[in-house]
Amino acid sequence: MLRKCCNGALFLLIPALVVGTIGLPAQAEEQRDIVDTAKYQGSFETLHRALEAADLIQTLKGRGPFTVFAPTDAAFEKLPPGTLEALLADKQKLRRILLYHVISGRVSAADAMDLESTGNMAGRRLRISTVGGNVMIDRAYVTKADVPCRNGVIHVIDTVLIPEQRDIIATAKAAGAFRTLCKAVRAAELVETLQGEGPFTLFAPTDGAFAKLPPEQLESLLADKARLSEVLLYHVIPGKVMAADVSKMKSAKTVGGQQLWIDATEEGVTINRARVIKPDVECRNGVIHFIDTVLMPD
Repeated sequence: MLRKCCNGALFLLIPALVVGTIGLPAQAEEQRDIVDTAKYQGSFETLHRALEAADLIQTLKGRGPFTVFAPTDAAFEKLPPGTLEALLADKQKLRRILLYHVISGRVSAADAMDLESTGNMAGRRLRISTVGGNVMIDRAYVTKADVPCRNGVIHVIDTVLIPEQRDIIATAKAAGAFRTLCKAVRAAELVETLQGEGPFTLFAPTDGAFAKLPPEQLESLLADKARLSEVLLYHVIPGKVMAADVSKMKSAKTVGGQQLWIDATEEGVTINRARVIKPDVECRNGVIHFIDTVLMPD
């Protein structure tokens, strides 16, 4: 299982790595690094092949420590046909996916059960939950935990973790609750901006939020490109700020340099007067928090 690290060292998450050594004492097991431990098991040929293709072998043989959620060959076989071949041919994308399984520090399963999420070496966050006493990392079950290695620990998972590939605009469009917002972003010519590298945190007003505005105010706003751009950018703060961090803040500066006021209570989080109704929708270039009211800058 996972152990929470308090020294800030690196830990790696690699899908489904079953690391139990028959007839070998734990002390000898710990002399191998993460890569050699996985290779010794004989169930991670695909993972080893992927690490080689992504030039990550030497990284994971490094000092670390790393915590690894490692996928077995069976985990890779669950990917849709053609997915693995496409990844092996795209080095940068493959690296991002493998590093999505990497975190900083040596974390045991017992301590991971006390966490709701944790950052990884791909700059994203992994959700941690407990279902029926079993630990889940995103949608993968930890099938074997706390396999010791010289430079960290391995937790075996049964599914390859694939980070969200859609940008903020594509994610909002797919959600089906942001038709007016998407229309406004196009009218303000901000599509390319929000499709950029970011990362961005978007407090996104739903169609219901825009419906609260008087019709004539919304029409006037859509016809005034400069004012519309100002209003939309008032909903964006730089960086990827998850709900757990937002709730600890009293205020935040938008990308336009204006101030948003944040209030967190037992009833939830509000941004100015808008209530966060759905947090932490991750995107390739940031995160979206759904809000129920359009924010208007002074």
